[in-house]
Amino acid sequence: MIDYGLKGKVAVVTGANNPQGIGAATALAFAREGAKVVLVYKKISRAFDDANTDKNGAYRYFKANAGNAYAVEVKLKEMNADYLILESDISDEESVKNIYLAVASKYTRADILVNNAADGDMDGIDTIETVTQAVIDDTFAVNVRGSILMTREFIKQRGDYGRVINLSTDAAQAFAGQITYGASKATLEALTRSIALEVAKYSVTVNCVAPGPTQTGWIDEELEKAVIPMIPMGKLIQPEDIAQTVLFLASEQARMITGQVIKVSGGKAL
Repeated sequence: MIDYGLKGKVAVVTGANNPQGIGAATALAFAREGAKVVLVYKKISRAFDDANTDKNGAYRYFKANAGNAYAVEVKLKEMNADYLILESDISDEESVKNIYLAVASKYTRADILVNNAADGDMDGIDTIETVTQAVIDDTFAVNVRGSILMTREFIKQRGDYGRVINLSTDAAQAFAGQITYGASKATLEALTRSIALEVAKYSVTVNCVAPGPTQTGWIDEELEKAVIPMIPMGKLIQPEDIAQTVLFLASEQARMITGQVIKVSGGKAL
């Protein structure tokens, strides 16, 4: 087994309330390595039919993101993990400052930041002909402003160890049909490189993971059939695949890797 050197480290993971999501899988992966984990989430309310949440698809995904992090907390308790759960809005500057005050109160500092929280249009209007100002503002508020604010405060309170891992998407450079979401993620990739250069003097690394189609509860059977032919390896990515990549980038072994965007996509969108 690989020792990532994460025992006792404090990892902050945003967007962690969906039990099938990348944030939850990442938080649990850190906990298994003996890290202390801080889960940050915000409930996102969208209409769903509760009778149709027993299988993967939009309704299951909407229900998960509208809830709290209880299901994830149950798993952390079973592991006897050391954790903190915070419901907050990373797009708000004061809320972000309060997140780090809470972290400092319990753990003194954070060693690792995973910017996983994201927002985007779910109504199919994120095209150049239909996009609205609200979609643009809401998407960039979380995916870009929120990630910048979380990273800024992380750098301010840094200790001797610093890792920032951003979550993009494999199609960030050309995401027709989701132009605002794709643009926000391409921006995050650019920020990854720029911030990596700025904070290298502190021995803080900044990297980005760009997942391909990942089963977070959103992809139903019909969509899966449409998507899999686009993936050269012939299967959906799982949240644990992303989590393992994040673990490596957060590890001591990755200390000289910075400013990189790593696609975990099964070969899609290369």
